[in-house]
Amino acid sequence: MPTDYFADDPRTNLERMLAGDPYIADDPEIARRQQRAMQLAAHYQNAYIQDADGARPLLADLLASVGEGVDVRPPLYVDYGSNITIGARTFVNYNLTALDVARITIGEDCQIGPNVQLLTPTHPVEPEPRRDKLEAARPITIGDNVWLGGGVIVCPGVTIGDNAVIGAGAVVTRDIPANVVAVGNPARPVRNF
Repeated sequence: MPTDYFADDPRTNLERMLAGDPYIADDPEIARRQQRAMQLAAHYQNAYIQDADGARPLLADLLASVGEGVDVRPPLYVDYGSNITIGARTFVNYNLTALDVARITIGEDCQIGPNVQLLTPTHPVEPEPRRDKLEAARPITIGDNVWLGGGVIVCPGVTIGDNAVIGAGAVVTRDIPANVVAVGNPARPVRNF
């Protein structure tokens, strides 16, 4: 029998998730929100193909905040969308996966390459709570004027400083300061501006 991780916690799993605490994703409201996000993302993709500017209201409905002049090329994959903000004049190339169990903040004037993954969910390292489907999430923050090259993966809890450049294929496991170029797995600064 699985451990009752929430014996003294009257909150729903959705309330725990929104608070940034461990939860189990079996809440019907969590499933409803995920379904809504998948449907809006699909509608956005279809509308963008016909008229990129005309698709903008769908993107604004899907995400928490979309700045002026933002261009997000579909397909776009999100868990909820409602935990993602994108600053003005940011360009997002094809195939962004932004798992927004926790907040994802993308600054202004950013360039996001194709096939980038922004991953906020975490899972226990210990086998029993992982088997019991316990999970949590940590926010991701990307500063202004950041360039994430194609295929970059940003892990839970990471902050990338203003003006940073992350080389294609890098895996960002720790915070990256402003005004650096970082490459590799794990990503490390190799040059300052």
